[in-house]
Amino acid sequence: MGTKNGDDYQVNDRRSESRSIDDQYSSVEFSISNVTYIYQFRIWDTSASGMSILVKEDSEVLKHIEVGDILDMKYYLKQSSGDPVKLQTEIRHITKDVPERVKGHFLVGLLVHEKN
Repeated sequence: MGTKNGDDYQVNDRRSESRSIDDQYSSVEFSISNVTYIYQFRIWDTSASGMSILVKEDSEVLKHIEVGDILDMKYYLKQSSGDPVKLQTEIRHITKDVPERVKGHFLVGLLVHEKN
């Protein structure tokens, strides 16, 4: 489980679904209360139960999110012709155990709660 101080993270990847690249959204943007930054991340992959973003292990955002947080996120479509979509999204996992090619990153699992 993640904590706000960034010291304790879930490290086991417990996904049972196969992963695939998302066909609809390319990135997600969000801000956190009392933090002046807006964070934007590329969507890494998706499954039937959610999607993930890849976050550098030294990113400040990891100090401000934890498993179970629900944030309003703005999703950007792959086709630039569409407007971004705001969706209420839960942080499902923060996983340090990632493939070798993305070493130095955490995989943050997202689950959309509300479609507008």
